[in-house]
Amino acid sequence: MKKSVKWGILGTVGLAASALAYASAHFYKIAVGINKKAFIDEFSMEEITPDDPWKKEKEWYQSVDKELLTLRSIDELTLSGLLIPHKEQTKKVAIIAHGYGGSNRDMAPWAKLYFDLGFNLLIPDARGHGESEGDYIGFGWHERKDYVNWIDKLIADYGEETEIILFGLSMGAATVMNVSGEPLPHNVKAIIEDCGYSSVTKEMAHQLKTMYKLPQYPFIPMTSLITKVKAGYWFGEASPEEQVKKSSTPILFIHGDEDDFVPTHMAYELYHSANCPKELYIALGAKHGYAYIADKTMYQTRIKHFLNAYLSDSNFPIAV
Repeated sequence: MKKSVKWGILGTVGLAASALAYASAHFYKIAVGINKKAFIDEFSMEEITPDDPWKKEKEWYQSVDKELLTLRSIDELTLSGLLIPHKEQTKKVAIIAHGYGGSNRDMAPWAKLYFDLGFNLLIPDARGHGESEGDYIGFGWHERKDYVNWIDKLIADYGEETEIILFGLSMGAATVMNVSGEPLPHNVKAIIEDCGYSSVTKEMAHQLKTMYKLPQYPFIPMTSLITKVKAGYWFGEASPEEQVKKSSTPILFIHGDEDDFVPTHMAYELYHSANCPKELYIALGAKHGYAYIADKTMYQTRIKHFLNAYLSDSNFPIAV
C-alpha cells in the first residue's frame, strides 16, 4: 500500500472518530447535562392561564402550607424536597416524582389529587433539578437510592405504621419503577407510574432517531461511555424494565395511547415484564404526560380502585 493511501485512510478514520466523539459529547450535553432543554415544550405550572384546566390545582398548590426538607445523598449531594402535611392527622404518605427537566413546582395537579385522597405529600427535587444539587440528569437511576433514603426518613418521622405510596410522571415514573426493584420496607404499599420509559437506552435511541435521524449505533454506546465517566452510570444499567422484574410491590402502569415522546409500546413492555401484582391503564387520546387531563374522572377512578386494594383502611369513593 502506498504511503499516501495509508495516510489518507488513517486521516479518514481519525476524522470519523473525532466526529463521533464530538457528536456523542454534544448528545451528552443535550440529554444528560444540566442546561435549558430546547426540545421540551416550556410551560409554567405556576402561571394560571385563561381556560386553564389546572386552575384549581395551581391555586391550591400556591396557597397550601409547605415545609422544606433536605437530605444528604450517599455521594454527598444536598437534596431538597417539599413536604405538604395533610390537614387531618394521617400516617399515609405519597412521594411524588417530577419529570425530566422539571421540579416539584410542576406537580400541582398530581399533588392535589393525592392530598384530596388523604395523603401527606413529599415532593422531592431530583438531583440536578430545582433546589437539589447535582450537575447531571440521572434518568431515575441514581435517584432510586435517593428515594430509598427519603422513604427511610419518612418512616423515622411518621413511625413504623406509616404507609407509603410512590407516584412518578415521565422520568419520575422511571424513578419510582427503579425504586421498585430495590429492597424496600413493608411500609411501601403501592407504586403508580405515568408514562415512564422502559429503559434509558431505548428512550435515548428513540429520541436520537426522532430528533436527529441518527441510528442507535455507534452514538448511544459512545454517549453512554461519556455518561459513565461524568455521571457514574451506563445507559444500559438504568432500566426500569429490569427493575420491575424484581419488584414485589404492586404497580399501576399508566400511559397515553398517543404518546410519541415515550412510545406507548414501552408501557406494554413494562407491564409484561413486571412480576408483581399489577394493573395497566391506557388513556385514550392522551399524549405524553396528558393521561390525567384526557379523562380526569377515569384517571382518578383507576388510581382509587388500585389503592383500595393495597392500603389498609382505605375506601376511596369511586364514581359510577
